[in-house]
Amino acid sequence: MAKKTVADVDVKGKRVLMRVDFNVPLDGNKITDDRRIAMALPTIKNVIDRGGRLILMSHLGRPKGGPEPKYSLKPCADRLSQLLGKPVTFTEDCIGLATEQTIGAMKDGDVVLLENLRFHKEEEKNEPNFAKQLAKLGDLYVNDAFGTAHREHASTFGAAQALQGKPRVIGFLIQKELKFLGNAVSNPAHPFVAILGGAKVSDKIQVIEALLGKCDTLLIGGAMAYTFYLAQGKTVGKSLVEPDQVDLAKSLLAKAGGKLKLPVDTVVADAIDSTATSIIEGGQIPADKSGFDIGPKTRAIYQAEIAKAKTVVWNGPMGVFEKPQFAAGTQAIADAVAAVTQNNKAITIIGGGDSAAAIEQMGLSEKVSHVSTGGGASLEFLENGHFSTIDILD
Repeated sequence: MAKKTVADVDVKGKRVLMRVDFNVPLDGNKITDDRRIAMALPTIKNVIDRGGRLILMSHLGRPKGGPEPKYSLKPCADRLSQLLGKPVTFTEDCIGLATEQTIGAMKDGDVVLLENLRFHKEEEKNEPNFAKQLAKLGDLYVNDAFGTAHREHASTFGAAQALQGKPRVIGFLIQKELKFLGNAVSNPAHPFVAILGGAKVSDKIQVIEALLGKCDTLLIGGAMAYTFYLAQGKTVGKSLVEPDQVDLAKSLLAKAGGKLKLPVDTVVADAIDSTATSIIEGGQIPADKSGFDIGPKTRAIYQAEIAKAKTVVWNGPMGVFEKPQFAAGTQAIADAVAAVTQNNKAITIIGGGDSAAAIEQMGLSEKVSHVSTGGGASLEFLENGHFSTIDILD
């Protein structure tokens, strides 16, 4: 998917309308994790260093179709200003006369951050008139928001369409995502090991089917393993399962042959807050217990599989890693993925969301090839191999 980047266009004196993903976690007005802002800095600096007039747009949270002060992007403007060491102007709306006047007064190298796009319900509906109002703020368009690239919203799709005939390019963050995820989808080095965890089979059905055609081994962890156990007629106690997905899990097991590996033992407890844990053979969970992590035998088997890999894609934790008593499985996978990156020069990709949070928490994010910024987006890309929001760019 060869796409022009912001480096391929002349930005001097131009109004550069750029979609970023500043959907950061907030505690009141305080940003608790600024990684998404930091990830956009290379593209931001490239534009302002070359004399572009940068207009940034993003969403934050899920406001109910109107302004909600708790979802204001003002804290992001303040944090970006600190990171850049220069003022970032913040507008009270993302469209309208006052916003246009602020942009009209910009000088080369200036940065403006627009207020939350989702304060207008037209954003998620990709409403044409709203998209046009966004588009008229810029002379060219840059998409560097991988986390929302799988959504055809006004800022990711409609505005880019409305700027047809003007330069429409990707930023460096999306360029990096496409490089790693694109190769994993179209041209992975083998052995290719995929690791899928998390709670629900239903969230990952399509990606399991897509990966089964490409990978050599598919390791399953997290609560979705228990739905597969049910499909094999095993017992899962009070574990989190999706009874309506059992037939589907059966067909996936049949399709996978020996490729799909399930845990052979499980860490169980009475409840998620219980520290009294025990190890049970896989699929023999007693009626009064729930499974919360993969067991030590499974960790060893999975680590041995990962150690042989040349490509690894990991999406979803192996257990409730936020609780120390159920973190060992996810830690073991993180250690193995980091080790194979160093020892085997494997390409290792962490597919956003909870697995990104886990590898960050374990201090290993610098030891893997790539940590994706988009959880749902990376899954969808692994499934389909492209996004319409990026297909329409130059």
